Amino acid sequence: MITISTAPGISSSRTFSHPISGREVVDSMLKERRDEIVGLIINNTVHCLDVVIDKDTQIEPILLTSKEAHTILQNTAAVVLALSLLELFPEVFLALGGAKDDGFHYDFDLKSSLSEKDLTTIEKHIKKIAGENLPLISQFLDKTSAQMHFTSAKNIFKQDFLASGGETVPVCKIGKDLLLPVNGVVAPATGFLKAYKLTKLSGVYWQGESSNKMIHRIDGMAFFSASALEERLRLIKEAELRDHRRIAKELEICHIQNEALGQVFWHDKGLTLFRTVEQYIRGKLRNHGYSEIKTPIMVDRSLWERSGHWDKFKDNMFVVSDESKELAIKPMNCPCHVQIYKFKTRSYKDLPLRIAEFGTCHRNEPSGSLYGLMRVRGFTQDDAHIFCTPEQIQGEVLQFYRLLVEVYADFGFHDITVKLSDRPQNRIGSDDLWTLAENSLVNAMETAGVAYELNKGDGAFYGPKLEFILKDALGRSWQCGTVQLDFVLPTRLEAYYVGADGEKHHPVMIHRAILGTLERFLGILIEHYAGKLPAWLSPVQLAVITVNEDALEYARSLKKMAEEHDVRVELMASAESIGNKIRKSIFNKVPVSWVVGAAEVEQGLVSVRNLGSAAACCMGADKALKSLLTCVSIR
Repeated sequence: MITISTAPGISSSRTFSHPISGREVVDSMLKERRDEIVGLIINNTVHCLDVVIDKDTQIEPILLTSKEAHTILQNTAAVVLALSLLELFPEVFLALGGAKDDGFHYDFDLKSSLSEKDLTTIEKHIKKIAGENLPLISQFLDKTSAQMHFTSAKNIFKQDFLASGGETVPVCKIGKDLLLPVNGVVAPATGFLKAYKLTKLSGVYWQGESSNKMIHRIDGMAFFSASALEERLRLIKEAELRDHRRIAKELEICHIQNEALGQVFWHDKGLTLFRTVEQYIRGKLRNHGYSEIKTPIMVDRSLWERSGHWDKFKDNMFVVSDESKELAIKPMNCPCHVQIYKFKTRSYKDLPLRIAEFGTCHRNEPSGSLYGLMRVRGFTQDDAHIFCTPEQIQGEVLQFYRLLVEVYADFGFHDITVKLSDRPQNRIGSDDLWTLAENSLVNAMETAGVAYELNKGDGAFYGPKLEFILKDALGRSWQCGTVQLDFVLPTRLEAYYVGADGEKHHPVMIHRAILGTLERFLGILIEHYAGKLPAWLSPVQLAVITVNEDALEYARSLKKMAEEHDVRVELMASAESIGNKIRKSIFNKVPVSWVVGAAEVEQGLVSVRNLGSAAACCMGADKALKSLLTCVSIR
C-alpha cells in the first residue's frame, strides 16, 4: 500500500494499492484543480505529471502562479516550437532547447536561411499546436534505446547530446512516434501554452563552442495569459528606454569602444558618480570596523598555483611575462588579502579581522558575453574579507546583513531576497564544521527576522554561502551581495591564528560583497532610476542658469556659495536662449536648477526649478541654499 499526502494547506491523503502516476494522483485527489496543475514537487524536486510514485510520499502541486510553473511553461514552449519547426520545415535538424532566464529557446540546423517573416509563420503554427491541446508524455529512455532512435534519425546534435549525458535520457513523447530530448519538466499538454512571443532569430555555435557548426537559434517567451504577455512586453519596452548604455552616453557618464573591449572610459561626470559611490561605501565600512588596504594588480603565478586559482581559473586570467617569471593580472583579490593577514602573527584576540579593498580586477571574459557595464573585463569590486573563528561566524554575518540592508535602502532598493546554498556532495572540511557554518548562516538570518530560500546542495566545495538579490523598478532581480564562507583558502595559503589553547588554527575566511562590482552596480542604478539619479548621487546637483550676460557675476557668486558647501555645480552661462539652457538642464537630469536674470540680481533672489516639476519658485539665495542642502543630503 502507498499513502500519498498533499502539502500543508491542501491537507488531504489517500492510500493506493499499487504504484501510481502523477496524472492519476491529480485526477484522484486534486481533480477540481486539475487545469491549474502542471507538475508536482516531491522531496524538493520538480517532477512532471508522468512521474510514477511507488512509496509513501508527500506531494505539492505546481500551480500556474508558481515560479516553477513558469519554468515548466518555457520548457513546454520550446517543445512546441520544435514540433512547429519539424512540421513547417521537414528537412530541419533539431538540436536542443528549453527554458532560460527570460524565456525559452531552441537551436536547430536548416540549410535555408530564415527571416523575421518566418517567425510570424512559426508563431501561427505554434498557436495551432497549442489549440490542439496535444498530450505531452514525459518519460526516460535508457541510453541504448535513445541512441538507436536518434542515430536512425541521422541527427548529429542529438548524438552529441546523448554522448554527454547520463545512463538515462529524459524525452517528451508527442503523438505516437515523435520523441524529443528535453532539458527539463514539461506541462501535461500543449494547451497550457496560452500566450507567447518569438523575440529573436540569431546564429549560435552548437554547444557554445566556436569550433562547432554555426546553427540557428530562436528565442521566445511564454505565459499562461495574454495579459501577462502584454505586461512583459511593456516592461521590455520600458527596459529599452532605461538602457544604461544609451543613457550613460547621453549624460556623458562613460563609454566603451572596440579598442578596449570590456573596459570603461569614465568621463568626468561618470568618475564623479563612481567616486561618490566609492566614498559612500568607504565611510560605511569605516563605521563597521573595516580597515582599507591596497594590493598589487599583478602577482606571480606561484601564488595563484598555491591558492588553486591557476588550475581552475587560468583561462580567464591575463598573463604577462617578466624575464623568467609569469605574472597574472589579478582576477580577484582573495589570495592577496590572505598575504595581508599573514604579514604578522595573529592571535584569537585579534579576530575578527575585517579588511576591505576597492580592488581593480581583470578577467578575460569572452567578447560575445560583454554587455555595457553589466559584464566587463576590467572592474572594481567593493571587496572585503573577514578572518574569524568558527564561533564568530554568526555575529559577523548578522552585522554584515544589517550593513547590506542599510546600504541598499540608501540606494533605493528595499525588496531583497536571500538565498542560502548549503553543503554539496563533494566538499572539503568536516561535517561538524559544515554544520556549525550552516547553522551560523541560518541563525544570523533568523535573528534578523529574514526569510530565505534554500538552494539544497548548491554551496561551493569550500563552504556554504548566502546570496542577496535585489529588485529594481522594473521588478528585475539582480544578485549583488554575497557572503561566502571559505574553509579552504586559509589552509592552502597557510594562514593561522594562535588560539586560547596556544595552538595554531586556520581562521574561517568570509568573502563578502555588497555591490559586487561598482561598474555593474552603477549600470543597475542608472536603469533603476532611468538616469534620474537621486540628488546625493547626481554628478551635477545644481545648475545655475543665467537669463543674460548681466546676471553672470551674480551666478558665479551663487555657484561659489553652493560649492563651499560641497555641492556639485554647473554654471550654464552660454549665449543660448534661456529656454534651451533649461531644456538642456532637464535633459541632463540635473536635480535642481537656479535661474537668475536682472530681477533676481537686483533683489538677491533665485528662481528654483526642481527636476520633474514644471513650476518655478522664487526665493532668497540663503533659503534656496538651505533647501538645496536638504535635497542633496536625503538618501
